[in-house]
Amino acid sequence: MNKILCASVAVLLLASCAKSYHVTGSTSVSALDGSKLYLKAVKAGELKNIDSCDVVHGEFHFAGLLDTVRMVNLFMDDESIMPVILEEGEITMKISAAGPTVGGTPLNDSLYSFIDKHNQLTNQMNELGHRQNQMILEGVDEQTISEQLNTEAARITAEEDELVTKFIEENFDNALGPGVFMLMTSQYRYPVLTPQIEYLMSKATKTFKEDPYVKEYYQMAQENEKRLNGLSETAVPASSAPAPAAATQPAAMTPDMDSLPQPASAPLTNVPQP
Repeated sequence: MNKILCASVAVLLLASCAKSYHVTGSTSVSALDGSKLYLKAVKAGELKNIDSCDVVHGEFHFAGLLDTVRMVNLFMDDESIMPVILEEGEITMKISAAGPTVGGTPLNDSLYSFIDKHNQLTNQMNELGHRQNQMILEGVDEQTISEQLNTEAARITAEEDELVTKFIEENFDNALGPGVFMLMTSQYRYPVLTPQIEYLMSKATKTFKEDPYVKEYYQMAQENEKRLNGLSETAVPASSAPAPAAATQPAAMTPDMDSLPQPASAPLTNVPQP
């Protein structure tokens, strides 16, 4: 009896010491009410469900044991809504038509401060399209429009590259670095090397390089690069590339007279409209 009692106490103590996550969410988006939400993460190159809950009267809750601190994404069915870092503490989610936010814990506060700055640059790039139309209506010649908007687009793109690169560098050794790297690379149909990625990998710590997603992506990208240069007969097909949690950073488009300027990157969050 004493052995059984001791074993039970030990189990309870272990359970009480186990790390856990708690997410309290609210939404004013009517389309979400009554829906089922999922927390999903990339595991072994596939998107896996971590947790789920229902939205009831504009509120929802997630809770569970925390085996590791990592970035996951909130989904409604197959639609990604927002990234979130699962970590200890009381995580709060708010989803409105103006956009989603996550806070309450250190890494999530840092992530959404970064996202806010990133989306400001996205909005600036979007605004170039309105400026182009306005300049055309004002009778400004095409050459002048092209020169001015090209210069502005290049500035915004450079600021965005610096923002993303610096943020990943500063967070090589926690979940934010690999998480934002995953978001950044989700624009590509298959793993490729870019000057930005090469720079990051040249500066990366061992922790960052050994992250499962980063490691697999970089290995695939190197193999694809060899193939493009005629040094390898095999390459990783797009279908076998790790599945990023959410698309976030399509390449910037330099504005010209044949099409409106496009965002330097898509918003990092996506809220279903009512």
